[in-house]
Amino acid sequence: MDSSTTPLIDRDDLERRQYSTGSPADGSSIVKVLAGFFVSMLVLSSMVAVMYNQLQRPQGGRQSTTATTTSASPGIEEKPSSRGVGWPENMVGGDDSIEWQRSAYHFQPDKNFISGPLYHMGWYHLFYQYNPDSAIWGNITWGHAVSKDLINWFHLPLAMVPDHWYDIQGVMTGSATILPDGQIIMLYSGNAFDLSQLQCLAYPLNSSDPLLLDWIKYSGNPILFPPPGVGLKDFRDPSTLWIGPDGKYRMVMGSKHNDTIGCALVYHTTNFTHFELLDDVLHSVPGTGMWECVDLYPVSTTDTNGLDMSDHGSGSGGVKYVLKQSGDEDRHDWYAIGSYDPVKDKWYPDDPEMDVGIGLRYDYGKFYASKTFYDPSKKRRVLWGYVGETDPQKDDLIKGWANILNIPRSVVLDTKTQRNLIQWPVEEVETLRSKKHNEFKDVELQPGSLIPLDIGSATQLDITASFEVDSAMLGATLEADVLFNCTTSDGSAARGVLGPFGLVVLADASLTEQTPVYFYIAKNIDGTSRTYFCADESRSSKLLDVGKMVYGSSVPVLHGENYNMRLLVDHSIVESFAQEGRIVITSRVYPTKAIYESAKVFLFNNATGINVKASLKIWKMGGAQLNPFSLFK
Repeated sequence: MDSSTTPLIDRDDLERRQYSTGSPADGSSIVKVLAGFFVSMLVLSSMVAVMYNQLQRPQGGRQSTTATTTSASPGIEEKPSSRGVGWPENMVGGDDSIEWQRSAYHFQPDKNFISGPLYHMGWYHLFYQYNPDSAIWGNITWGHAVSKDLINWFHLPLAMVPDHWYDIQGVMTGSATILPDGQIIMLYSGNAFDLSQLQCLAYPLNSSDPLLLDWIKYSGNPILFPPPGVGLKDFRDPSTLWIGPDGKYRMVMGSKHNDTIGCALVYHTTNFTHFELLDDVLHSVPGTGMWECVDLYPVSTTDTNGLDMSDHGSGSGGVKYVLKQSGDEDRHDWYAIGSYDPVKDKWYPDDPEMDVGIGLRYDYGKFYASKTFYDPSKKRRVLWGYVGETDPQKDDLIKGWANILNIPRSVVLDTKTQRNLIQWPVEEVETLRSKKHNEFKDVELQPGSLIPLDIGSATQLDITASFEVDSAMLGATLEADVLFNCTTSDGSAARGVLGPFGLVVLADASLTEQTPVYFYIAKNIDGTSRTYFCADESRSSKLLDVGKMVYGSSVPVLHGENYNMRLLVDHSIVESFAQEGRIVITSRVYPTKAIYESAKVFLFNNATGINVKASLKIWKMGGAQLNPFSLFK
């Protein structure tokens, strides 16, 4: 830390402890410290013992290389259930009756509604917005969970609750910063009694506690009010801090001006309690509306290691910068790649036509309010996002829970294209794979074919698949589907000359429910082609009152590359990665028939003019541990 920087916390200052979200101070400080130390050591040793006993690899499914062809089509239209909207009659009547929707290896709370991730003393910490009283929005509190591997988690006591005038309507999104001296600070948005958005500071009672059990709200909160010209509800989500070449720390905030121009405000600070707003914004884009959850971070142009913001530069010399915002109006997470000037605190897009909010997205499905953090233990940048429900709130109340998080993803620049990111599930998720796997090699897919894959129950899977298209047939095809677009198409039921082809997951045997994930090749007039990667929810459920979108976008497929995808299937969520992670689609689906042993997997080629050869590996996935820590049950 710069010598001119005022320390944030005086470690001997006991007065501030009365603002802890735990019990108020009673004067017996020495006894509390000793007791806290004893409890922390007991907590740590007990957690290690529990994890040692519980983190076991699942037993695998049997290996198979056989496949048979049927004449059915993944595009078969089914008439709606005569029962209409709502759960099937045999699935109504309590939480257990629709328990199949609960994910097995994605993070979610034990019940109720599902912000500042960090790595500290060997533990990954996840803070998340949570309603302890209901499965729907309200009383937003910060839940707290810890993990050794980003996959298996232990719930800890609530980190912060809405208990002051400046956050009484909710402890909202925040970001953690670890300072050079080891102190940790958390900046977060508080919703005040009038719903105005105020920025607040919190810090752990003891930064040397590996579990960070107790959090203190700064006595001088709020530290930032909306500046002049910014709406009271247009000022939120402070970023992680980073230090600039002048020794001052930077922080960016999401906002908008003139109603439609989304922007990122920039603040400087030397003591973390007083912030100076710069005259100019980091970046703005007309027509994009309110920016939430703004994130700025560097990516290497030459290797696959993640970078921290301490690796600041001008965008040359092997470093580019990603600027990301969550669009409040369209509920998508947009990013762009460019350069950052740390002296002027300005960010510039490499391609203005692919600017933030009008170009690329992290995820083309159900995914929002994401946050990255730098993981120093594995030198990687990790991305988390919020995967909401698309069913009615009444169904969430029946279930007793709502919303999950995606499997954490590592994020790097695509060094082959230099124009997009690569997102990939963190390697730790592979520890849940079965010891044996099913493998299918060189399966021939003729036009219009559908092939069931005999793997048994197919609700918890990790699938890697590669598709080789007959190059002669592809080259002989002239103009085809020039105007194709995933979201405006008829999904997998639409048969084009060069697509769709791919996988059908979470399908029942008769395909009355199905979620196809597929490629679609469109040819331009000049003979060049564009490849699209899509996920079709339109037949994913017999229910009529749940979301059923066709998601997707174009994806670069370079010369010599086969078409490849990886799918993480987990009961009611499918995360789909194409071309090693150049594009990602998260689908939230609600099958009523394609559940447990009734869920099937199919290969399909619904194109009319090409043959496709497919090779796959399919692992059954075990369940992640998501338990309350034993001392806090």
